[in-house]
Amino acid sequence: MRHPIALLVLAMAFALSGAEAKFEFWPGAIYDASVPAFSKVLGYDAGERITSHAGILQYFDALSAAAGNRIKVFECGRSWEGRKLICAVVASESNMKRLPEIRAGMRRLADPRVTSDAEAAKLIATLPATAWIAAGVHGNEISSSEAVMLAAYHLLAARKDPSVTEILAKTVLFLVPTQNPDGHDRFVRHYEQNEGIEPDVHPQSAEHIEPWPGGRGNHYLFDLNRDWIALTQPEIRGQVKALMEWHPLVFADLHEMGSDSTYYFAPEAAPFNPLLTKDQVAALDWFGKNNARWFDKFGFSYFTRDVFDAFYPGYGASWPSYYGSVAMTYEQASSRGLLMRRTDETTFRFRETVQHHFVAALATAETAARNREKLLRNFYAYSKTAIEEGRKEKVRTYILPRRGDVAAVDKLAGLLAGQGVEVKRSVGVLRAAGIEYPAASYAIDMAQPARRLVRTLLDADVKMDEGFIKEQERRRAKKLPDEIYDVTAWSLALMFNVELVAAAGPAEAQFEMVDPGKLPAGRLTHPAATLAFLAPWGSAAQGRLLTAALRQGLRVWSSDKPFVLTGRRYPAGTLIFKVKENGERLAARLEKLAASTGAEIAGTDSGWVEEGADFGSRHVNELRRPTVALAWDRPVSSTAAGWTRFVLERQYHYPVTPIRVQSLGGADLAKVQVLILPDGAAESYASTLGANGIRRLKEWVGTGGTIVAMEGALTFLADPKVALLDLARENAARPSGTEKKTSEKPAEAGARIDGKVLASEADYQKAIRAEKEMPDAVPGVLVRARLDPDHWITAGASPTVNAMFSGRDIFAPMKIDKGVNAAVFLPDGKLVAGGYLWRENREQLAYKPLAVVQRQGRGYVIGFTCNPCFRAYLDGMNVLFLNAVFRSPAHTRTAPGE
Repeated sequence: MRHPIALLVLAMAFALSGAEAKFEFWPGAIYDASVPAFSKVLGYDAGERITSHAGILQYFDALSAAAGNRIKVFECGRSWEGRKLICAVVASESNMKRLPEIRAGMRRLADPRVTSDAEAAKLIATLPATAWIAAGVHGNEISSSEAVMLAAYHLLAARKDPSVTEILAKTVLFLVPTQNPDGHDRFVRHYEQNEGIEPDVHPQSAEHIEPWPGGRGNHYLFDLNRDWIALTQPEIRGQVKALMEWHPLVFADLHEMGSDSTYYFAPEAAPFNPLLTKDQVAALDWFGKNNARWFDKFGFSYFTRDVFDAFYPGYGASWPSYYGSVAMTYEQASSRGLLMRRTDETTFRFRETVQHHFVAALATAETAARNREKLLRNFYAYSKTAIEEGRKEKVRTYILPRRGDVAAVDKLAGLLAGQGVEVKRSVGVLRAAGIEYPAASYAIDMAQPARRLVRTLLDADVKMDEGFIKEQERRRAKKLPDEIYDVTAWSLALMFNVELVAAAGPAEAQFEMVDPGKLPAGRLTHPAATLAFLAPWGSAAQGRLLTAALRQGLRVWSSDKPFVLTGRRYPAGTLIFKVKENGERLAARLEKLAASTGAEIAGTDSGWVEEGADFGSRHVNELRRPTVALAWDRPVSSTAAGWTRFVLERQYHYPVTPIRVQSLGGADLAKVQVLILPDGAAESYASTLGANGIRRLKEWVGTGGTIVAMEGALTFLADPKVALLDLARENAARPSGTEKKTSEKPAEAGARIDGKVLASEADYQKAIRAEKEMPDAVPGVLVRARLDPDHWITAGASPTVNAMFSGRDIFAPMKIDKGVNAAVFLPDGKLVAGGYLWRENREQLAYKPLAVVQRQGRGYVIGFTCNPCFRAYLDGMNVLFLNAVFRSPAHTRTAPGE
C-alpha cells in the first residue's frame, strides 16, 4: 500500500506540471498491454517515485505472473535484516526452456580439461551470450534499481523493437534489481520522511542529505563493493554462488556518483590488474563504443578511462573477471531524490538518471548479443590459457601448511574453494619439493581454470604499471592528489597472517577436495580430566571458544605467560577451564563448544607446571564476561563502526552495545567494562562529547574501564584537553639536509626578506617546500609490525602481524614511562608486506607504533593506529584485537605496577 502523503505529492506534482506529456524512456517503443507497466502495479510511472524493496519484489512478481514463459525470478540470498535478494532471468521463450542446458554448457566451457576444442566449438555455436546486470550495491544509489526494473519491462513488453528481438535471440539476461536491500530501504525511508509538497532542488535540503549512517552500506554498514574477495556479507556471498553456477560472460555493475558529474562507462581508468587478459581489456572497447553510440543518439554526456580503475579485485565489477567474464562499472550522476540542482544551476530529474542507466543496460545487452561468438570463444580461451600458464610458470603449487593459526588456514582454504578455486586437503603428510608439511595441509595446483584468481587473491604484491606509478610520483611531487582508487594490497594470506609456500613442483599426498561448507571440527582430548581443560590461545577458533564460554556462564582463566605442562608447551593467553569451579558437566559442554567453534581443548589431571606460570600464580587471571560498548553515530566513521561491530557480533558471536556519541557523555557506564572508539574526527569527538562528557569518560577509565581506540580517535584522546593518551601525530619528516635551523623564523606575509640565489632545481624545490606539512596520504598498503612478547595484549599472537596502513597519520612512539608500544612497525626494507608505499612514508613509518597501551588510574587506554577490523578481512589482527577487548578487564583490577 502506498503512503498517502506520497500519493498526495504525486497528485500535486501532476497538477503543477500542467499535465506535461508522458516521458518516454525509449522514444517510439510500443508496449504489449498484457505486460504490466509500473503504474499498473505500483501506482506511478517509472522515475516518478523511488521504489522500496517491497515494491521491487512486487513488480517482478507481477512481471513473472504476466510473462512467466520469458522471465524467471530466483532467490539468491537474504540480507541481514531478512530481505530477499533476487535475480530475474529474462530470455526468449525458447532459451528459457533451455536454461538447464545453457547452465550445463557454460560449466563445460569453463573447464577445458573436460571439454575438447571440438566440443567447445559445438557449444560456442549453440549457446547464447549471458549478461549479468547488477544494481544498487550501495543502497542510496537509487537510479540503478529503477533502471533494471524498467529494462525487464522493456525486454518483455517491447516485442516489436528490433533491438529487443536481437537481444533476446542471442542473449540470456540476469537482472539483479538491488544488491543491498537494507541500505536501499534505509534511504527510501529517509527520503519519504523528509520530502515536502514538491521535490526540492536544493542540494542541501533534508531530503538529499542523509543522517548517519546513510543508505550506502548494508545492515553492518559495509561497503559491499569491497567485499567480493572476502565474502563476509550474505548479500555478496549469495551473488557469488549464483555467478559460479551460471558463469555469465558479461557483468555490468550500475552505480551512482556525485551530482555534478555526468555518466561513466568502460573502458576503465588505469591501472589495470596485470592478471586481466588482453582479450578482456580489448572487449571493454566493444561495450564502451556501443554505449557511446546510444548515448550520442540520445544526446547524453559521458566520460571513460577516468577515476574508476580495474586494479582491486574486490569490486563487483572486478571479481567476475577472474572466472573469465568481461566486468565493468557504470556510474550515473545521482539526483539523491526526485530533483537536483547542480552547482552550474542546471537541474535534472530522477527519471533522467533512470533513463541513462536503462539505455546503458540495453546497449550492454545488445553488445553482448552482437559479440556472442567472440565472448564465448574468449571465455573458453580464458580457462584454457590459465591452465597452460599454470603448468609452465615457476610456481606450480601454492601450499597452505596447517600450522600456526590453523583456524585461519582452514578458513582461507574454504574461502578460496567458495570462489571456485580447486583446493585439496592432504589426508596425511604433504610433500612438495622435498619438504614435508603437516597432515591436513592444503595444496592449490596452479594448472587450473581459476589460476588468475588464485594469483590475484594470494600473491603478496600485484604490481601496478610502472608508467602509472611514475605518473603518480610526478603528481605527488607537485602536491596533486594521486589517482589510485583503492588499496594497493589485498593478499588474503597476508591479511590472514598465515604461511603461504610457493612450490616449484606438484604436491604429493593422498588428497580430498575441500568443500567450503565442511571445514575441520575442533576436538577435546582426555574428556575424563579431573583438574582442568586447556585451550592454547592464538587462533580464531579459540577466540570463538572464549566468547561462547563467557556467554554460557563458564568460568575461564588465562595465563599471561607461556608454560609447559606434561611436556607440552602452551602459549601465553592459554585458556584454563577448572573442573571444580565449572561443575561436573564441564567436559560435555566443552566438547560441544569444540565442535561448534573449531577449537582444540586438552584435559589435564595435574597442575604441575614444568616451566612457566602455575595455574595459581599472579600471572593467571580470570576473564569475566565484559559488557562491550561501541561509540555509534556521528562523528564516528560508519564503515569503521560497522566493521568493528561485525567482527565481534558475527565472527565471534559476542553482543555489542552501540551508544550514540551524543549520548555517551551522559550514559551510565558503570556496567560497561570496555568502550570502543572507532575512527572519527578528533575535533568532532570533543565537541560532541563536550567538557562534561570528557570528564565523565576520564572518571570511568580511572575507576577501571578500558577504552579501545582506533585511528582518528587516538588524536582525540591525545588532545591536551582530554589527556588520556600520551601520543602525538608527526608532521612529514624533512629529507636529510633540509631541516630548518631553529633560529630561522618564517617571514610574515608581505614582508621584505633577504634574497637568495636559486642555482638549481633542487634549490627551487627546497625554496617552495612548506614550513610544516603532513605526510602524504597513502591509499592502502599492507605493512608488518613486530609485537612485544612481554605484554598481555600480545598473548598468543604471532611475533609479527600485517596491518593495512592508509591515510597520513604517523604517530611518534610512546615514551617508556607513559606506556607500552605493544606493536611497532618494522624497519624500512622489511616494512612493506604488499602494495605500494611512498618512499618518504616508508622511511618515516619505520619503528612507529601500531598498538599502544597506557594505564590510566585503574583502567587502560589501548590505541590502534591502524584499524585491526579493516573490512573484517584482517583476520591476522584478530588475536591482538580480542586481547584488547577481553583480556584488558582482567588487568584493570590488578595493581598499577602490573
